[in-house]
Amino acid sequence: DNSSEFIPKCRTCRRQEREQSGEGDHHEGLSSDEELTPTEVEEFQKRKDNVLEDSRKIFEDVHADFCDIRKILLKFQEWKEKFPDSYCDAYISFCLPKLLNPLIRVQLISWNPLEQNFTELEEMPWFRAIEEFSDAENVSES
Repeated sequence: DNSSEFIPKCRTCRRQEREQSGEGDHHEGLSSDEELTPTEVEEFQKRKDNVLEDSRKIFEDVHADFCDIRKILLKFQEWKEKFPDSYCDAYISFCLPKLLNPLIRVQLISWNPLEQNFTELEEMPWFRAIEEFSDAENVSES
């Protein structure tokens, strides 16, 4: 089967062509099909900026008590402390992930774990708020 020999020869030919033409921005291991042109990079950046700008406007007209995860969780904690039977009957532990999902997703829009200086999930404010709420629930249950 000559197909296995064909691939390395093509790569060798393309590498030699790049070396002769002086193209030095090729990343080894990437196919030339995977490389983005400057126009594509610029278009991607514009779209990304638009999405980030739109995401900032999502909760613009929402009262702070209903778009801040820590404040929402405090309301649930108060509910649990004041009316434990009602809280338990409402299956809040099953509802919270669905309730908090959109809020967390908005905060993760700009998060990119592939960047060099990305923030760890555990360091994000929403993660800490959920962790504190979980710890408070465990303490009150014990």
